[in-house]
Amino acid sequence: RCGLLTASEMKLIITPTGKVANNDKTRAHAYELLAQRVTKFVEPQYISDDMLRGMDDEVRARQVYAEKYAPVTECGFITNNRWGFTIGYSPDGLIGDEGLIECKSRRAKYQVQTIIENVTGGTIPDDYLMQCQTGLLVSEREWLDFISYSGGLPMAVIRVWPDDAIQGAIIEAAAAFEAKLAERLQIYSEVSAHLIPTERVIEQEMYV
Repeated sequence: RCGLLTASEMKLIITPTGKVANNDKTRAHAYELLAQRVTKFVEPQYISDDMLRGMDDEVRARQVYAEKYAPVTECGFITNNRWGFTIGYSPDGLIGDEGLIECKSRRAKYQVQTIIENVTGGTIPDDYLMQCQTGLLVSEREWLDFISYSGGLPMAVIRVWPDDAIQGAIIEAAAAFEAKLAERLQIYSEVSAHLIPTERVIEQEMYV
């Protein structure tokens, strides 16, 4: 996934209303991916307590889903380049030949909110809309079950179907983002050709 635009970061380049985003977070992500494409290296990321909890909860949510709904097949990172550029997605599981799941570990207040505001209307929280639609787009699956999990509270499962309008906006935003990346990579290549190169020192090999 080094240097690739992925479903989980799609919210950084497109707004919830489907417009191409152009803000500090968008620019920061552009330079992050550019750096990965130049160096072929992904810098270590800080892992928060929420992220650690999420790793455990993902396993629990998948187990409960498999017991109550359908068998789950785990898979790795998948990519799709049918638009002339590549988008990646890491599903939390595949369901048969048609579906997949996306598990989210939620704090209690957000789980209660989701049960009240989303389950009743069959919608998912806005924060995850672009990720789920991108996941459907990349995987070319027919449906996605969004799983909202918070230990001690009921697990919410909300089915998501492909939305042509949203997916069209995602492709448009991704194409514009990739065009900007290509433009900036060209500038980098021209400027860096006149600079002094250095070598990366692996942290594990550093001694004081």
